[in-house]
Amino acid sequence: MPVKRNGFSLIEVMVSLVILTVGLIGIFNLHIVSKRGSFESFQQTQASYYANDIINRMRLNPSQLAKYAEDSPYSGAPDPASKICEGGAICTTAEMREWDIFEWQSAFTGEAEKDGTNNVGGLPSPNGCIYVELNKVVVVMSWTGIRKSHGTETGYSEYVKSCGTKNNKKRIFEIQTAIF
Repeated sequence: MPVKRNGFSLIEVMVSLVILTVGLIGIFNLHIVSKRGSFESFQQTQASYYANDIINRMRLNPSQLAKYAEDSPYSGAPDPASKICEGGAICTTAEMREWDIFEWQSAFTGEAEKDGTNNVGGLPSPNGCIYVELNKVVVVMSWTGIRKSHGTETGYSEYVKSCGTKNNKKRIFEIQTAIF
């Protein structure tokens, strides 16, 4: 009589391992994609914070409104302010505007957060652009994302098109408001 064998053959085990490996690779790739998406979302949130930060600073100093846009676009290491306007220091409106720009640019370029000599905060390759037309204020933040996008600026405002260099990784955040 033939003997009935219990257990798995080597072929069955190999097929199971292949199926398990394909599933694990899929899960690993999904994890990488979700991490990238999460990081891009974090950068968008940072850009929103920086844009709203300078708008709030401008609202506190409306007499200098047009002068905030004079040196736009802002990128790279910030120029030092002529006076530190914090800790109860008495500053003119012009000195306050210089300090506002210095602190804002230090934040979005990562100068405010360092690990040794390396900037660890801010956005990668950022540009901050301020446009003022009467009481209309437009702030555009542009930076380089980690993934390629379609790279087209069709449908965006002229403010966006003129802020930063056009490339297939350009990310933007634009906000418009009125300050009286």
